[in-house]
Amino acid sequence: MPETFKFNSAAPNELYSFTNKIIEMFLEKADAGSTLVILCIGSDRSTGDSLGPLTGSLLCKLNPTGTVILGTLKNPVHAVNLEKTVAQLYKSCPVPFVVAVDACLGQLKSVGFVELGYGPLSPGSGVNKTLPPVGDIYISGVVNVGGFLEQMVLQNTRLYKVFSLAEFISKGLFLACQARTKTLEGSISPMLKTNN
Repeated sequence: MPETFKFNSAAPNELYSFTNKIIEMFLEKADAGSTLVILCIGSDRSTGDSLGPLTGSLLCKLNPTGTVILGTLKNPVHAVNLEKTVAQLYKSCPVPFVVAVDACLGQLKSVGFVELGYGPLSPGSGVNKTLPPVGDIYISGVVNVGGFLEQMVLQNTRLYKVFSLAEFISKGLFLACQARTKTLEGSISPMLKTNN
């Protein structure tokens, strides 16, 4: 099983570690000719499940160079349209490198953490939905505690927690996308330095 990297979104300097790990994954896995696609999955009709669309909307405002963003509050990508969206993506973008972003439930001690890993994400698995796996790498934000009544838990998740995670993920992705673009242009070293 591929390794999962965990980041505490509330910890100082964790954004740098998160961003640098994404950059490392881009350098290792994304071909220079591939288009970065950030696929933000979720629904704005459920607070806990809105992590993807919130992240997509925040990322659109940051406007990373050379990056396609799918899944926003205005145009969410969710269980109903995921397969169609992915099919259209592969038609319109011949060589995509897909970063799948979604909310997940976890243990109490993991709430507020972001999980980053190689390979596809299985959206909906936390709430017993069967959807096709998607992504070359994935990012999951632990929005609440899982294990029972998952749909109700997602409905009753604090927006503040979800928004904080969305800000963390969108900033990290923006910085990583910009670093990749500049690296491909040959203008900088890709890794970020911390403030320490």
